[in-house]
Amino acid sequence: MSPELISILVLVVVFVIATTRSVNMGALAFAAAFAVGELVADLDADGIFAGFPGDLFVVLVGVTYLFAIARANGTTDWLVHASIRLVRGRVALIPWVMFAITGALTAIGAVSPAAVAIVAPIALSFAARYGISPLLMGAMVVHGAQAGGFSPISIYGSIVNGIVEREKLPGNEIALFLASLFANLVIAGVVFVLFGGLKLWARGAVTPDESAEDASKDASDTGGLPEGGSGPQPAGSAGGTNTAVATRPDAPTTPDTTRLTPARIATLTSLVALVVAVLAFDLDAGLTAITLAVVLSTAWPEDSRKAVGQIAWSTVLLICGVLTYVGVLDEMGTITWAGEGVSGIGVPLLAAVLLCYIGALVSAFASSVGIMGALIPLAVPFLAQGEIGAVGMVAALAVSATVVDVSPFSTNGALVLAAAPDVDRERFFRQLMVYGGIVVAVVPAVAWLVMVVPGWG
Repeated sequence: MSPELISILVLVVVFVIATTRSVNMGALAFAAAFAVGELVADLDADGIFAGFPGDLFVVLVGVTYLFAIARANGTTDWLVHASIRLVRGRVALIPWVMFAITGALTAIGAVSPAAVAIVAPIALSFAARYGISPLLMGAMVVHGAQAGGFSPISIYGSIVNGIVEREKLPGNEIALFLASLFANLVIAGVVFVLFGGLKLWARGAVTPDESAEDASKDASDTGGLPEGGSGPQPAGSAGGTNTAVATRPDAPTTPDTTRLTPARIATLTSLVALVVAVLAFDLDAGLTAITLAVVLSTAWPEDSRKAVGQIAWSTVLLICGVLTYVGVLDEMGTITWAGEGVSGIGVPLLAAVLLCYIGALVSAFASSVGIMGALIPLAVPFLAQGEIGAVGMVAALAVSATVVDVSPFSTNGALVLAAAPDVDRERFFRQLMVYGGIVVAVVPAVAWLVMVVPGWG
């Protein structure tokens, strides 16, 4: 058996173990990088660590640190309350408010599961109180998170754009962001129509103050989870993506979410400053975020005391581990070997759609960012032939690998399942599973048809 084939089989084993066992995929990938690098590729420690993504490490730590402070001082709760007041309590608009909130949170740097964990308990409480389909509300929250997930300063966006730059592929940060935004917006619109959204327009309005405060109270009273347990614990939720946020142990205890305190004003200003610094002045997102977080921590140490513990360390481990292993694959020539094999099919468009389906299927059970980190480098050799646009292919892979996070086996889907009060949990689990299956079957083909076939980039 060739060394290249052994390294790919080890990668498959890593995904299988992470999917079926409660082991962080990044930790598994580090172990695999050590074993394959030393025993198969004859690499020393320097060769193994050559692929360690130091820049992405700083981005992950910096933006999640800043966002943890925003959660701790109640800034995110204030944003939720303000958004409900903005639509004057119209029931039909509440799902779209939740979509927009989670999209805004991930767009400014929140890890997707963290944003879902914050918004889902409140959103599902609204759904139970006002007769909104929990599947509709849960899907709107998850697709909202993915809609903003590829902004240039987001976690997913930074990761994918970093991989594209490292692999020396043509990239377009705005095209990637807009592809994910419009894809999830269209899916959310379809879900809204199919699952009772149109009927909500005939409903009256609720009192904004009362609805937001009551829903927030309901969510905090149960720790963001329905009473009576958290229901099934899908294996995929332990695959490595910040599953600890499901219980929201760091939920703000401040009851008044309607008032702008000095700490919240400063945090909102910091979030805006991060956006301006990165987009207007091309400063490093990670270093800028850490600097802003340190300033906030110094000014309000009581709000920031636990923020370091709330950094998405499991996601940091996941990304750094997977990309380090991909670096080993690159060092030993596996990336080129596998890419030549895919391109050897003779039909680049067929190879492209197969990669999209692989990304969607694996991501429905494991880590979205993990599979993207592995698939994009695998696509490099046949993209280098120029027959398929790199920008469109990367966008299609990104969309295919993330929209399937509504699956109850993924972290986001599990969070929605856990946050839904007063539902038949087994029935809701089956609904999420069927819906996730439909997304896996349909979206990769549509993404390939819209983004790859026209030859973007």
